[in-house]
Amino acid sequence: MNNAEVVDALSNYQDAYYPNGIPDSVISLCELQGSTLDLKLSIGFPLGDKKEQFIESIKQSVLSLQAISSVSLTIDETVQPHLTQNNLPSLHRIKNIIAVASGKGGVGKSTVSVNLAIALGQLGARVGILDADIYGPSQSKMLNIAESTRPEFIDDKRFKPIEAYGIQSMSMGYMVTENTPMVWRGPMVSGALMQLLNQCTWNDLDYLIVDMPPGTGDIQLTLAQQVPVAGSVIVTTPQEIALLDAKKGIEMFAKTGIPVLGLVENMALHTCSKCGHQEAIFGEGGGQGLSERYQVPLLGSLPLSPKTREGMDTGMPPVAIDPDGELAETFREMARKVCALLSQRPINQKETTAQTIATDA
Repeated sequence: MNNAEVVDALSNYQDAYYPNGIPDSVISLCELQGSTLDLKLSIGFPLGDKKEQFIESIKQSVLSLQAISSVSLTIDETVQPHLTQNNLPSLHRIKNIIAVASGKGGVGKSTVSVNLAIALGQLGARVGILDADIYGPSQSKMLNIAESTRPEFIDDKRFKPIEAYGIQSMSMGYMVTENTPMVWRGPMVSGALMQLLNQCTWNDLDYLIVDMPPGTGDIQLTLAQQVPVAGSVIVTTPQEIALLDAKKGIEMFAKTGIPVLGLVENMALHTCSKCGHQEAIFGEGGGQGLSERYQVPLLGSLPLSPKTREGMDTGMPPVAIDPDGELAETFREMARKVCALLSQRPINQKETTAQTIATDA
């Protein structure tokens, strides 16, 4: 028995987070002493309450090798900064930026963004959310931030993010009232986005979720050219019209060099509150078909739920208000998958070294 056989066994291991096996780069320690294996995996993403289950599953996989009788397994969940499009340098105190986008409005992209961010926080990550929809900001309402709330300014140019439900947030909605229309041309909107991003003093984020406006316009182009994005998530519904626009979103990210980490299918199934009958109001199989066509993972499907709509309208996201509920666990599982897929992309070694030096100093 040798280390190569253990590495080979791990490469054949499969689960929701490693559908293609555990790569060699994850194995930071593999030592055999007789029939005892000392193993350390640097997975680079938070597992939350699924950590023990993951550890036990890996142990059982390795123990299937007859020459091994016991396994000591350590998991390192430390999040690393990953390479971005055109090797743009990571922003100060933000390891990874993940854009949540859709080809059209009305598919629940902002709802997914908020609940995904809160779910990541519940897993143990340090998370922020940036509302990039300058014309129609909605995050302040969804996070139950009072309309009169304004960011605290540190000096004339920098301001603190506003915290809610365990995550940091910034939105144009914190700068203006709900009735103030942003009648701006494209360059002004792009400038406002960069100010919100760069002048906010984000506090050591593992992930910054960027809630994109719908479409493929000025904001998307600015993001692709000037903001170091590590990955993206596309939100769609099973409806054919939504799928047509989701394809444009996938193609846009492909052209700009931003990897699409996965798809989220929203409003997939409705359950009647009276009789319990389930019906696919917007069609079915659309998200799976899009996933197969573009070879992009389907992270999960979300129901069409009045409870979710009411919660977001009143600033009570279901992941935060009912953390033990089925919907909250669905979002946490999608969050794990997103982070796991990102963790398997190339690490930005320069940023890792810079952070290590800064920490040591």
